[in-house]
Amino acid sequence: MEQASAQVSAPRRSQPTGQRPAKVTIHVPTALRSCCGGASSLALSATTVRDVLDHLEQHHPALYRSICDETGTVRRHVNLFVNTLHMRERKGLDTLLASGDEVTVLAAVSGG
Repeated sequence: MEQASAQVSAPRRSQPTGQRPAKVTIHVPTALRSCCGGASSLALSATTVRDVLDHLEQHHPALYRSICDETGTVRRHVNLFVNTLHMRERKGLDTLLASGDEVTVLAAVSGG
């Protein structure tokens, strides 16, 4: 269990050696669109999922705070998918991105 939490924690790391940033699309759920000017998607260049979060922290801090807690860990009720796979099924925040990849932010919904 400890290993899984390490994968969703976001301490800053440098880019992998030789890896070039890829142009990716971030899909933002309706409930969080007010955090990024109403955009349903954001286009950016990133090497890893961690880089995506770094970009959001700098350019869309309200969206970042909705995804990550004050320690930089992805919130428990938020899921991040790279294309169709949950990042936990890959390499967590260190999942490498390729041009054209889509990162989907999915906030869990509950209620009765």
